[in-house]
Formats: sequence, structure tokens, C-alpha cells
Amino acid sequence: MEMTSYKPGTPSWVDLGSPNIDESAAFYGALFGWEVLESMPDTGGYRICHLNGKPVAAFGSQTMPDIPPYWTTYVSVADVEATVKAVESAGGQTVLPPMDVFTQGRMAVFIDPTGAPISVWQPLEFVGAGFVNEPNTLSWNELTTRQTDRAIVFYSEVFGWTADAQPMGDGVTYTMWMLDGNPVGGMFPMDDSFPAEVPSHWMVYFSVEDTDATIAKAIELGGGVQVEPKDTPQGRLAILKDPHGALFAVIAMPQNG
Repeated sequence: MEMTSYKPGTPSWVDLGSPNIDESAAFYGALFGWEVLESMPDTGGYRICHLNGKPVAAFGSQTMPDIPPYWTTYVSVADVEATVKAVESAGGQTVLPPMDVFTQGRMAVFIDPTGAPISVWQPLEFVGAGFVNEPNTLSWNELTTRQTDRAIVFYSEVFGWTADAQPMGDGVTYTMWMLDGNPVGGMFPMDDSFPAEVPSHWMVYFSVEDTDATIAKAIELGGGVQVEPKDTPQGRLAILKDPHGALFAVIAMPQNG
């Protein structure tokens, strides 16, 4: 699906903070067929990935080397300053205050009250991912946290999301984040099966044509499997890790085979 704009409050972009951008470009380029463009001057090595001529993701330098690298979710907003005020009022912490990214847009980074980092993007010339919900593109963003009730209050106040609770069986409830009646993301509760040292985080999902073939390719390229593949009503999914340890999910939607 081609995207030319995003309603404020909708996840619109993802990028990876990598300890070695060239190695990340080689891994994800081979895994997803992305064309990773060379960095432009004065961008600190930031490289945008394209598929079918459209931007789909990016790699930047890892800014916090004391924790494993991770994929960042960006939520589109109309006013980044107003959003940061809402974040702080709702109990979040600003990590990077509002800043201009050349003429592309404005961004800020914060940590929600459950400990999950997330970013916001006020688009100017760059709206975000130009192609989504197709094989090898972004398809879903999911908060994984032990404090679901606190997250519901926070994200409702900041982005106007409502929480649609959906029982999954075995006492587990999955939350769909809704914006004006449309799903824009999800939330999965962390239980005792998660190691205590794993913090709250936003998981990024990429759609693929064949989950098992993608797993095999990721392993061949030096990655690994964090959560073995399983079939769900939404499709066959797995959580993988790249050669630097960054986690990401892949899912083969029913319509993708």
C-alpha cells in the first residue's frame, strides 16, 4: 500500500540504531530486498532503505551503546512541541527535545511511563514510510509491556488512542490501539516468560511472503530466532534478531501466502 500522508497519531516510520550501519545494510538489504541508499552529507551516516522506489525504513548510528540496538517506532504528529508537553504531563520522559531534521520534518524522542522508548515525527517534506503492509515492508507496531493499564492511560492522553481489549485465551488479553475507530498498533502484556531484564519496548513487524523462508535466510545471513514461528489468526509470525542483536518480528499475512 502506497502512503502519501499519515493521520496524526499513526505510526509512520521506523529506523534502527546500529553499531555498524554497513553491516546492517548488508543484512537487511539481503533479507528484505531493500535498496539501501548512501548517506547524504551531514546526516551522521543515516541511510534510508527503499523498496519499489519508496522509503520503507532507515539505519542510523547507535546512540546508546550500553543497551542492545533496537528498532524505533515513530508516531506522526501535527505539533511536536504540543506532543512533548502532553508526554511530560502524562508521566513520560523526554530524551531528545524537539529538533529540526533539515527540511524533512521535526522529531522528538521520549520514554513512556512503562519504560518503552518511542519517537514522534512532525512531517514537512518527508511524511514517513511510502510503502507499507506489503511483503518486506512495515506492517505493525506493538508495545510489549508489564504495565498495560498505565500504558493505556498514557497513550490515550498523548495520541488520543483508545484500547480495544481482545481475549486471546489462557487469561491473556491483547490490546488493539484504535484511532478514530481504526487500528494503528497493538499492545502485548509481558508475563513471567519474559526475562526480568527485558524492558518494555516497541516491537516492529515486517510483512513477508514466507515466514519460514525468511527465518532460514536470516540465519544464513548471521541472524537468529528469538521466538520460534507460530500460526495466529493474523498470520504466521516469528521474532528474529539481527547479527547485532536487534529484535524484529516478521509475519506472513494470509493474503501473502
